[in-house]
Amino acid sequence: VQLQASGGGLVQAGGSLRLSCAASGRTFSSYAMGWFRQAPGKEREFVAWNGTSTFYTDSVKGRFTISGDNGKNTVYLQMNSLKPEDTAVYYCAAGASYLSVAQVVQGRGLYYWGKGTQVTVSS
Repeated sequence: VQLQASGGGLVQAGGSLRLSCAASGRTFSSYAMGWFRQAPGKEREFVAWNGTSTFYTDSVKGRFTISGDNGKNTVYLQMNSLKPEDTAVYYCAAGASYLSVAQVVQGRGLYYWGKGTQVTVSS
């Protein structure tokens, strides 16, 4: 199984980016996907999940939208109103669709990870 993330880049504060993560290598009908990020010097944190329900970390609610295309085994993260504190390497991850919110937020049961894409927001 491979997850390939793309769409990162440099953007000014207030701008937008759309990340994509394409999965390949096996059938993903029973899996869900989402996004985490890691800023320099900080621990990895949960951002958004597109499973049986969608949920977000509080800091991105109202600004980020996660969506998926099951036919393409792809998940997207539309990021609007970006802030300098959104600067991080963004990673996509996949896990069983039955994972609980707590499990996903803690990164438990997520056995597949992409290599990450850099998002830099300038002030």
